[in-house]
Amino acid sequence: MTTQAVLDDRYGCTRSPRRRIALWSIVGVVALGLTVALGWTTVANSLASVTSTDTGFTVTDAEHVSISFQITAPVGQPVACAIEAQDEDHGTVGWRVVEYPASDDHTRAFSEEIPTLALATTGFVNSCWVP
Repeated sequence: MTTQAVLDDRYGCTRSPRRRIALWSIVGVVALGLTVALGWTTVANSLASVTSTDTGFTVTDAEHVSISFQITAPVGQPVACAIEAQDEDHGTVGWRVVEYPASDDHTRAFSEEIPTLALATTGFVNSCWVP
């Protein structure tokens, strides 16, 4: 006899296949639950996210930059965006936060002007979020 069989005979312990099936069933249910929770978290986060796409900018003069962009946001939620103007050394020369009311459109286009402290060479959307 093997060592495990000797111990089972001595102490009356037997391995039940029913117990093993129950254990693996519990492990399977827990794994399935964690997979569903991770999937739902991923979907919920992507539904609430805001993305922006810069479509262009125009340096109006030494004190203004006009920025055109599109945002994709959750329907029925207000959105805020931080827009920025930089000089040729990538220093920030203008910054503004704009807020937009809730809309029934998923994607919207905007054009905003940023006052600058010096001549800017670029303008872009830094970030957008649901306030």
